[in-house]
Amino acid sequence: MTKEELIAFMNNRNQNCVLEIMDVDRGERKPLHSFDRVIEAPNWTGDGKYLIYNSQGRMYDYCLETGEIREIQSGMAVNCNNDHVLSPDSSRLAVSHFADEDLKSRIYILPRGGGEPVLITSKGPSYLHGWSPDGATLSFCGERMGEYNIYTVGIESREELQLTRGNWLDDGPEYSPCGRHIWFNSSRTGRMQVWRMNTDGTDPVQMTDRIENCWFPHCSPDGERVVYLAYGEGEVEANEHLPDKQVELRIMDSRGGSDRSLALFRGGQGTINVNSWSPDGKSIAFVTYE
Repeated sequence: MTKEELIAFMNNRNQNCVLEIMDVDRGERKPLHSFDRVIEAPNWTGDGKYLIYNSQGRMYDYCLETGEIREIQSGMAVNCNNDHVLSPDSSRLAVSHFADEDLKSRIYILPRGGGEPVLITSKGPSYLHGWSPDGATLSFCGERMGEYNIYTVGIESREELQLTRGNWLDDGPEYSPCGRHIWFNSSRTGRMQVWRMNTDGTDPVQMTDRIENCWFPHCSPDGERVVYLAYGEGEVEANEHLPDKQVELRIMDSRGGSDRSLALFRGGQGTINVNSWSPDGKSIAFVTYE
């Protein structure tokens, strides 16, 4: 499949999806809206009023009070994928967009309400996952010289810093609310598992040891809990995160204990690629496949 065909495939999948939220303590799920096309990766805005998601290369917000859907005008960035995050104050939106020159994902920043995007990473592919609590740095998964590792980039300096090294896959890097750690997933032990390290890349610690392949850890706003996605046993290889698979949302204490299941459903790629906690830390948003 060529890069052009890949983007066309990603932007024109017509599988039915449901945008949902869940109260993580009560385990109560609430479907919000059913779509006849693929939507992915909801972000909860800091005011608690909207969910931002991507679909067919474009960015949208969903009003939780009215159910109204609005496209966020993103200028030339119309091949956005499911790696996007809001700034800590929710005034800016960072997106990963397949750049026109080589169709490799690069990171851009635009105003939350829409506008022309500004390029942050000159190299690609770069897949965004985190914004530091001080607003100065982004964390992302980058492929450089055939290896996928975790990097950070200064928003002002545009300078990349490589944090991990290896011929396995490190992905999904997200800052803890305290700003001292980066959570990520890695296949370095043979299975994809959840890890945590210092923000300079030192002291990596494996936080899960499950038979399933586990992806995309997301810290609650108070830093006490972490939600992640676990694929059903045998559903995917360690380095795969495919859509429309049997998956499980799990939650654990950020110190590594009290790991339990929240929900089982069809999902995977696009379900919770980016942080989807509500600002009050009571609920999460996610996407399921019908």
